[in-house]
Amino acid sequence: MKKKRLLSVICAAVLGFGAAAAALTSCSEKKDTRKTLTVGFDAEFPPYGYKDEETGEYVGFDLSLAEEVCKRQGWELVKQPIDWDSKDMELKTGSIDCIWNGFTVTGREDKYTWTTPYVDNSQVTVVLSDSGIKKKSDLEGKVVAVQADSAALAAFTDTEDNEENLALASTFKELQQVPNYNIAFLNLESGAVNAVCMDIGVAKYECEARGGKFVILDEPISTEQYAVGFLKGNYELRDEVQETLFEMLDDGTFAKIAKDWDLTESVSLSRDDKVLDSGDKGSESTSEKIVGICKQLLKGVGASLSIFALTLLFSLPLGLIIAFGRMSHFKPLSLLVKLYISIVRGTPLMLQLLVVFFGPYFMFGVSTSASYRFYAVIIGFTLNYAAYFAEIYRSGIQAVPKGQHEAAEILGYSKPQKFFRIVFPQMVKNIIPAITNEVITLVKDTSLAFAISYTEMFTLAKQVAAAEASIIPLFVAGVFYYVFNFIVAFVMSVIEKKLNYFR
Repeated sequence: MKKKRLLSVICAAVLGFGAAAAALTSCSEKKDTRKTLTVGFDAEFPPYGYKDEETGEYVGFDLSLAEEVCKRQGWELVKQPIDWDSKDMELKTGSIDCIWNGFTVTGREDKYTWTTPYVDNSQVTVVLSDSGIKKKSDLEGKVVAVQADSAALAAFTDTEDNEENLALASTFKELQQVPNYNIAFLNLESGAVNAVCMDIGVAKYECEARGGKFVILDEPISTEQYAVGFLKGNYELRDEVQETLFEMLDDGTFAKIAKDWDLTESVSLSRDDKVLDSGDKGSESTSEKIVGICKQLLKGVGASLSIFALTLLFSLPLGLIIAFGRMSHFKPLSLLVKLYISIVRGTPLMLQLLVVFFGPYFMFGVSTSASYRFYAVIIGFTLNYAAYFAEIYRSGIQAVPKGQHEAAEILGYSKPQKFFRIVFPQMVKNIIPAITNEVITLVKDTSLAFAISYTEMFTLAKQVAAAEASIIPLFVAGVFYYVFNFIVAFVMSVIEKKLNYFR
């Protein structure tokens, strides 16, 4: 009986495992049957991908191609806007299936699995129509903007077969990296930069949409090709998309979509082109890679530290002045300061930086310069943190017992003496924990300086991560922030212990 029972248990277990395996196989088969295609794209890159103002939908040449491919394959198209600097992480984590957004093959052949090129593109220079800049040589001594991790940036920084552009870039006053082309044009219009280099399709669209303020120089900077990029080794999905594009080419649908977006002269899809499947290049060891990344990030550490130090230097005393205004018995002043604090605390720091930098031009017609960019960062951070410090100071002052004020008055102290000898030391002791939190937040907030194209450490880390197609630079940046904040917290804890005698 026991043997029979044992045998029945074993059989049941085998059957159970068999059923589970069948279920897993079934799930695996269902998972392999593609239902959607998630396309990653920069939503500020017209005419290839952008948000239509009238419909609120994401549209563009590349998205139209993707829609037709999905229609023929029976897939649902998921349009996923992405941060261009994070495109590799999006692809590697599976958040997107491909990058389809005027994605340049040139210089990236070994980093992705590609379709054949479908657009021949040029990088061109856009300037203000009244700038006096007529040719590339006129850019000498000028500030030129490019999008981070773009073909235009590569044209001025890659060392392979690029002597002419490298020589041209060496004459620039500065090569400024911006997060997107909207910010680039704001910089150009306000006078913060003298020229913007970008894809010719985008340049034509933007110049037409923005009126006659801008012109495109006749001399191109470089030429490259666009293709659809997939995760390295994802040949199956690439082949499905590739064959569908060829079918669209054969029946004229591809040409019709190109005509609809006024890109007939740029398209180059052909069955004669070979699919780009370059072999992997030899890679550095992880330790060598981290050392190289650290060396690159050190260039941005100084910028982050300068923002941190100068913001504290100016915002701490300014916050005390604002706190006095907030507690003033003169109502108009008190209400004005309350309004200022309310605005600063109720709006994003990134928006405040944009207002400080672009406000002088767009509100008062005063042109800004490239050197103003750093000052705008310090002004924006100082005004923001001074408001927070003011409220911390106010809470600390009001926390000092009333008896302390009365005792100082009995002893004959003047108001300044009472504040600096009696109230101020006790206030400092009360607010140290809150001040510590704000200082730690400031260390991390320095990364927001890129809102106005000021390159600090974290921005540099994102650029290196995009160039290396690796997440390691972001981890290295995270270690820097942690170590620096650990030091800040340690110093503040020492100060707090020193003030314990006020208890």
